[in-house]
Amino acid sequence: MHGQSVVVELQETVQSSRPRSSHVVVVLGDPVDALDISRIGQTLADYDANIDTIRGISDYPVTGLELKVTVPDVSPGGGEAMRKALAALTSELNVDIAIERSGLLRRSKRLVCFDCDSTLITGEVIEMLAAHAGKEAEVAAVTERAMRGELDFEESLRERVKALAGLDASVIDEVAAAIELTPGARTTIRTLNRMGYQTAVVSGGFIQVLEGLAEELELDYVRANTLEIVDGKLTGNVTGKIVDRAAKAEFLREFAADSGLKMYQTVAVGDGANDIDMLSAAGLGVAFNAKPALKEIADTSVNHPFLDEVLHIMGISRDEIDLADQEDGTFHRVPLTNA
Repeated sequence: MHGQSVVVELQETVQSSRPRSSHVVVVLGDPVDALDISRIGQTLADYDANIDTIRGISDYPVTGLELKVTVPDVSPGGGEAMRKALAALTSELNVDIAIERSGLLRRSKRLVCFDCDSTLITGEVIEMLAAHAGKEAEVAAVTERAMRGELDFEESLRERVKALAGLDASVIDEVAAAIELTPGARTTIRTLNRMGYQTAVVSGGFIQVLEGLAEELELDYVRANTLEIVDGKLTGNVTGKIVDRAAKAEFLREFAADSGLKMYQTVAVGDGANDIDMLSAAGLGVAFNAKPALKEIADTSVNHPFLDEVLHIMGISRDEIDLADQEDGTFHRVPLTNA
C-alpha cells in the first residue's frame, strides 16, 4: 500500500431542532377551503400542536389534504382532547377529519374488512328481497330499529326473514344482479388487492346473494348468513350461526390470524350498531356514513358517499391510484354531479 495516504475527518452530527412528526391528520371535503384549514390549524394550535408539512392527496371525488403534525403529548390518550375537538369540527365545517399516529404503525395495515349493506353496496339486501314479497315497508322498519341498536340483531333478523317465506329461490339471483356498489367501492378493492392487502366482507345479509359479488371483486374472505331453501323456495329461516355484532369481530380476528397478521394491522369499515364490535377490535375503525352509535366508538368517520375516502385516510393518494389504473388500462373518472 505504498504511495497512498488516508485522511479521516470527524464531522459533527447535525440534528434537526424540529422533532419528527408524531401524527398525521387527513382532511377530506368537497371542497376543502382556506377557512377550513384555518379552523383546523387553530384547533391544533389550541393544543400546542404544530403543522410540519401539508401535501395534497386527492383532487377527486373529493379534495384531500394530509397534514403531518407534531403533538407535544404522545403518551397513550395524550391527544384525546385534541382528537375530540377535531371531530367536533367535522359537522361544523362539512369536512372529514382523521388523525392517526404517524410512522410504521400507520403503514403496517394489511387487512381491510368491510361491512356490506350501506357500506360496500348502497342498499340493504334483505329489503331488496322483501320488495319481491310485498313486505318492504315492514322489513325496512325493523331494519332501521336494529341499525340504531334498539333491537337485538339476531331476533330482528329472524323476524325479517320470516317475511320472505315462500319466495321462489330465483329471486336471489334477481337481487344479486340488481346490487349497486357504493361509489368508489370497485376502485377501493382493486387498489387494495393491487397493493397486496387482504380484503374481506362480513355481512348480516346472505351468502347466496353476496358470493358472486365477492368473487367478482376478488375478495379474500366473505362471511354472511345462509338462507334456508327447500324445494326451490325460501322457508323463512336461516341456517347456521347468525352473523351478528359479536360474530363480525370474531370473523375479523379469524381473517387476521389466517393471514398471519396482528389486530393492529387491520382496518374495519361499517355503518351500523352491528359493526361496533368489529370496529372496536380493528387497528383502525372507520365509520362510513354511519349511525351515531357507531360514530361514537370509531377512530374516524367518513361522511361523504365515496368509499375511496378510506384509501386516503390510510395514506394512499389519488395520484398513486390513478397511475396504477393508467398502467393497467382501468383508469377512468366518472363525472360528478352536484346534488
